Amino acid sequence: MRTRRKQPDVPAPDTRWDEIVPGLWMGGHEFRAVAGQLEFVVVRDEFDLVQTLLRLPGHGPDGSVEHHVWPIPDGPLDGTQLAGVIRLAQAAGEALDAGRSVLVRCYHGYNRSGLVVAQTLMRRGHSVEEAIRLIRSRRSPWALHNDLFVEYLRAGLSTARLLEELTE
Repeated sequence: MRTRRKQPDVPAPDTRWDEIVPGLWMGGHEFRAVAGQLEFVVVRDEFDLVQTLLRLPGHGPDGSVEHHVWPIPDGPLDGTQLAGVIRLAQAAGEALDAGRSVLVRCYHGYNRSGLVVAQTLMRRGHSVEEAIRLIRSRRSPWALHNDLFVEYLRAGLSTARLLEELTE
């Protein structure tokens, strides 16, 4: 399964990660440093929980950090993949409720991580549009530029999951 499509027109973010709401962070595996060159992001122990939607060896986190890995494509998701996104959002919300810091990351920290973070925000009372607006304002205007993921959010991930399972 391909987990990342090469999209040369999509710029790398200028930061490793950004705080969307207190304790909930979005990030990626590479960013554009001050000098303009691309640098890899390595997570150590900056967060209590790291959720990774694209795993690349050597990018952390440290062994002492709780780490959830659920590789999904930046494209159509099946019912099982959507169920995993729902579980990650639930776990992120539970960690936040316990006062723990959470990083959700994918390649650039735009789409897959945006899907999980938006679902987390919606579970905490934000509307779909509020969640998308907040993510784009805090992370990047490129966040959630995957229209299919926005459609999943607007339909509701549970509904999208049921519809995907019917077509499987």
